[in-house]
Amino acid sequence: MKLTKNEEDYLKTLFHLTIENAQEKTGTNKLAEHLSVSPASVNAMLKKLKVKELVDYKKYGKLQLTEQGKDIAIQLLRKHRLWETFLYQHMNFKWEEVHEVAEQLEHIQSEKLIEELDKFLGYPQRDPHGAIIPNTKGEYLDVNKMTLAEVQEGKKCRLISVKDESRVFLKFVSKIGLSLNSEILVKEVQEFDSSLIIAFAEKEETVTHKFATHVFVEEL
Repeated sequence: MKLTKNEEDYLKTLFHLTIENAQEKTGTNKLAEHLSVSPASVNAMLKKLKVKELVDYKKYGKLQLTEQGKDIAIQLLRKHRLWETFLYQHMNFKWEEVHEVAEQLEHIQSEKLIEELDKFLGYPQRDPHGAIIPNTKGEYLDVNKMTLAEVQEGKKCRLISVKDESRVFLKFVSKIGLSLNSEILVKEVQEFDSSLIIAFAEKEETVTHKFATHVFVEEL
């Protein structure tokens, strides 16, 4: 099935809002906000995707991907994350620079190119941000993730991925000295605003609750 770039972007965003965020369904307003478009534009696109049997959608109701829509979204995600990995490992891009370029490259339709790219990279399982890369069969095995905000005082954890892949957020993560696999001790959680005092790499930093909800960790 041939899709436009815009249609593919909608499917991938729906996958992110539902499957990746463990929400069975989402609403049109949330989708519009995430894509920075009007609700009217979202409704018009959803009608097209429904005709192609890629989304289950009723006006003013919740929406979700069909199995076919999900399969397409997973393949887009696979291409996106493979390109991010290539740019990071072989093209001297920083982790905050790869997302925007991969957004363009993910729409290349050559299956052979993507399979050769995967082979060249050594069949990586995670991208530079720690996110899982679906395999060639589209198998997408995610693990139960917890955020830094969920870690109790006095507990140690390891940074395994980030929820926010925007340039601004990733530059901030790097600026304070965190990276994938950083070991973090939650020293204190402030009662007033749930901000955290964390220790890592022989330094301390105070981070906001919002920041902590955008970092995925595993307890040690």
